[in-house]
Amino acid sequence: MRETIWAETALMPSGWADHVTVSVENGLIVRAEAGTGAVGRRVGCLLPAPVNLHSHTFQRAIAGLAERRGSGADSFWTWRERMYAFLARMTPEDVQAVAALAMVEMAEAGYGAVCEFHYLHHAPDGAAHADRAEMANRVVAAATATGLGLTLLPVLYMQGGCDGRPLAGGQLRFHNDMMGFARLLDSVSGMEADGILGVAPHSLRAVPPAAMADVAALRPGMPVHIHAAEQEAEVAEVQSALGARPVRWLLDHGADARWCLIHATQMDAAETEALARSGAVAGLCPVTEANLGDGIFDGARFRAAGGVLGVGTDSNVLISLAEELRVLEYSQRLALKARGVMADPGQSVGRSLFEAALAGGARAAGRRTGAIAPGMWADLMALDTGALALAERRGDALLDSWIFSAGQSVVCDVWSAGRHVVTDGRHIVRDAAEAGFRAALRRLAA
Repeated sequence: MRETIWAETALMPSGWADHVTVSVENGLIVRAEAGTGAVGRRVGCLLPAPVNLHSHTFQRAIAGLAERRGSGADSFWTWRERMYAFLARMTPEDVQAVAALAMVEMAEAGYGAVCEFHYLHHAPDGAAHADRAEMANRVVAAATATGLGLTLLPVLYMQGGCDGRPLAGGQLRFHNDMMGFARLLDSVSGMEADGILGVAPHSLRAVPPAAMADVAALRPGMPVHIHAAEQEAEVAEVQSALGARPVRWLLDHGADARWCLIHATQMDAAETEALARSGAVAGLCPVTEANLGDGIFDGARFRAAGGVLGVGTDSNVLISLAEELRVLEYSQRLALKARGVMADPGQSVGRSLFEAALAGGARAAGRRTGAIAPGMWADLMALDTGALALAERRGDALLDSWIFSAGQSVVCDVWSAGRHVVTDGRHIVRDAAEAGFRAALRRLAA
């Protein structure tokens, strides 16, 4: 598979360049040269396409359905119970259809790949499918159908809390012991050549400390993701049981650049700086964190300490790369009553956010991506420089205007490992994905 892309302007590893030709073979960039004549597919502004580093695709089906306040205080924990009730009805076919629609929307938003934190493993009564990886392979099938790059992270979920209580209710679909989880990993199949298979201990509440090293050892050298310090109640439970706050415990027990700690909104200053020094990625999901009332990540302190971060769509209540980056910056502005928090003096905030997402997403996914350079997967996105919102913009102003003003409507083309999945702002299988999603919603409503 070969394709040539020519861009009026492109963000290269050395900075902005004009009249850039990018040649792609077998999904990889083999040439990236500036100052060339126009040839091949022509675009206005060419960028590396970031990785969505945290998603639960099945939750796309409940977007907008958890916004009614209950009789008491509403919180992450009450939202979780509503989510459990909904997923109790989802079949493997539903999971695949919902995942496909979510992945279509991710690509249209500008993402070139996704890290899928997949914990919905079994039948509603908790019984394992004949193929232990039935549900995981449905996610793989959705990625294949939509062409979106995939780092699949099957989740180990062993207990209902730090006290070791057994899983019950909606959580029965998540359960595995270590042996069953290893069999699940061995049964994952059908991934594309650029696919990555990692692991995800769900959290320190759901996986006992003795199992943490064992689960990471199941996929040597591959990404390890974990939910950490999302809620104050979680921090208190872990600290009471393990004698340390979650992020501190993880860092003291080996979390390094192979790890991605999701959310981390409830860290103290020392943990924030220690996480930054560790090389582990802070996996931020600003839209979901705002929707669930998680709190605000200490971005200014983390960035000043040299930390690596990326963004994800988590609950998929709203799938928008520009919105994740915008909410990340705006949350810092509201917390600190300042502007331009996630950038150095004189630096474009949009470019700073975007390049952070590129670097953090690539590391979290274990994927050769994040730059327009030979040897990288051709994960690319193009902005429509003819759009009114980008009129007369050049260089960093294109990124600032896209993120803070235009939104994803100006994303016109996306490639994932050379697969041209979005053209003229629309995914090539959107019609089929929409039809499958609507059919799944009809089944679930019935």
